[in-house]
Amino acid sequence: MKKPIWLRIFGHDVTAPLLLLALALVLFVPGQWTVPPLDRDEPRFTQATKQMLETGDYVDIRFQDQARHKKPVGIYWLQAAAVKLTGHDASAALWVYRLPSIIGATLSVLAVFWLARAFMGPSGALVAGSFVVLAIILGVEARLAKTDATLFATIVIAQGALARLWLRNSSDRAWGLAFVFWTALAASVLVKGPVGPMVVGFTVVGLIITSRNLSWFKGAVPLVGFIWFFLLVLPWFVAIWIATDGTFFTEAIGKDLLGKVSEGQEGHGAPPLTHLGAMFGVFWPLPAFFLLALPMMWRERKSPLVIFAACWFFPSWVVFELVATKLPHYTMPLMPALILPVAAALIEGAGSQSAKWLRWVAAILLAVPAIGIAAAAFGGPFALGIWPSPPGAIVTGIGAVFAVFAATRLLRGPALYALPATALTAICVAIGVWGYSGPALTTIWVSPRLVTAMDEIPGCANRDTRQVVTTGFHEPSFIFLEGTNTKIVPEAEAADFLAQVKAGESGVCRIAAIESRHEEAFLAAAKEKGLVPVVRKRVDGLNINGGDDIDIALYQSAADATDTQGGNEQQ
Repeated sequence: MKKPIWLRIFGHDVTAPLLLLALALVLFVPGQWTVPPLDRDEPRFTQATKQMLETGDYVDIRFQDQARHKKPVGIYWLQAAAVKLTGHDASAALWVYRLPSIIGATLSVLAVFWLARAFMGPSGALVAGSFVVLAIILGVEARLAKTDATLFATIVIAQGALARLWLRNSSDRAWGLAFVFWTALAASVLVKGPVGPMVVGFTVVGLIITSRNLSWFKGAVPLVGFIWFFLLVLPWFVAIWIATDGTFFTEAIGKDLLGKVSEGQEGHGAPPLTHLGAMFGVFWPLPAFFLLALPMMWRERKSPLVIFAACWFFPSWVVFELVATKLPHYTMPLMPALILPVAAALIEGAGSQSAKWLRWVAAILLAVPAIGIAAAAFGGPFALGIWPSPPGAIVTGIGAVFAVFAATRLLRGPALYALPATALTAICVAIGVWGYSGPALTTIWVSPRLVTAMDEIPGCANRDTRQVVTTGFHEPSFIFLEGTNTKIVPEAEAADFLAQVKAGESGVCRIAAIESRHEEAFLAAAKEKGLVPVVRKRVDGLNINGGDDIDIALYQSAADATDTQGGNEQQ
C-alpha cells in the first residue's frame, strides 16, 4: 500500500516521537487546570499526599485519621515530588498533583512507540503510538491524580524490554534490557502492587509455552534481576510493616485485593465479558480499526508480533473478566496488545479488501461515540437545568463532523487513510469536553461551590481560621479542597461544634455544612442545646456518585454570625 503523505513526512525515528509528544500535549492538557477533583478516587489520593506533605510522614498513608491501606506508596511519592519540585507546598492546586498522571500518560505513548519498534518500522510504530494517545481511557486517566496512567507507563516499558529479550532468542545476558525490565517491574509494584507483575508475568509464561523455549529469558539475568527488584521494593514494604504492625498487608491484600476478586466493591460488580463490551467505548478509536484488521491478523497469527500480543492480552483479560469488581480502566494495560497487530496490519493495507458490511460496522463504531459525545455536550446540561457551554457544544460538534468524515474513509479504501480525521475528532472532543463543557457543568461540581460559598460568608474568607464540620456530605473532594481539619460528624456533634465556643477563639469562623436529609435532626439537636443556628448560604446540585440531588445548608450560630458581619474587611 502506498503510504499517505503524513506518514511519509512523520514516519521516522526522530519526527514520529515529536509528533506523538505534540499530540499528547494537545489531547491531555485541556482541563488540567479547570476540571475540579473527580470523586471519589482522585481526591482520596491527593488528600493522602497532601497529608504526607503536612506531616512529613512519607511512609504511612492516611486519609484524615483513617489509614489508607489499599495501594502502595509510589503514586503518593510522585505527587509529593511534583509539589516540591514545582515550588509549592501542601496547599498546591490540583493540577500540581495531577502532574505524575499527565507525565505518565505521555510517557506511555512514547513507550508504545519504542515497544512497537521492536516489531516494525517507525511508520508502524507511529500508528501504534497514535492509537494510544487518541484512546479515550488514557485521556481520562491523564487528568486524574491517581495510579493508572503511571502504572500503564511502567507496564509498557517492561513489556518493551521483554519483547526485545524474546526476539533476541539468546541466552546471552542483555544487561541494559534487564535493568529496564526489572526496574519498570519494581516501579509497577510500588505504584499498584500485583497488577504489573501479573500482566508481565503472564506474558513471560505465555511466550515460554508458545515457543517451548526457556533459554531466551536468561537474557533478563533473572537471578540478579530478582535481587535488584527486591532491593527496590523491599525498603518501603519493610517500613510500612513496622509502622503498621503488618496491618497494611492484611488490609491491602486481605480486604482490598481479595475483596475485589470475590465481590464487586463500592457497587462496581459486573458479570464476565463486561470488560469486552466496555472496550468498544473506552478504547475508542481502536475497535473500528481492529475489526478491519482482524482478518489480516488471523492470517499472520503465527508471526512473532501476533504471538507476543496474544500472550500479553488473553491470560490477563481472562483474569480481569473473572474478577468480580470491574472498572473501565482495569484493562488499559492490555490495550497495546491489541494496538500492535492493528498498526502492523494497517501499514499493510488492512481494510482495502474488507467486506462491505464489515466496513459499515467499523464506520458505525468510529462515528457513533463522537456523535454521542457531541449530543451530550449540547443536551446534557439542559437535563441538569443549566445552559450548555457554547464553545464546548461547537467544538464537540465539529469533532462529530470529523468523525463522520473518518467513517466515510473507512467505507472506501485502506483504513489507514481514516486516521488523520480520527485524530482531529479526538482533539475536538478533548478540547470541547475537558476544556469547556466539563468545567461548565456547575451543577455536579458541588464541593468547589461549597468552598466558594464559605469564602463569601463574612468573617470566613481566611481558611486558616475557618473551622468546618460536615454532616451528610462526605465526598473526599470537599475534604481536599477545604482542608485536612474538616470533620465529618453526625447531627448532634455538628450542633455541639457550633454551640461550644472555646476560649481564645476570637476571629475564628465556625461553619456546619448540613445536607438537607440531616437538617431536621440537626435542628432538633441544636434546640436541645439552646443553640440558635442561622443559615448563611445554601448550595444545591447533583452528586455524580449515585446521581442524588443534594441541598446543603451552611450554618453558623446566631451569635457567631452576628460577630463576623464585618470580619472580611479585617482579613
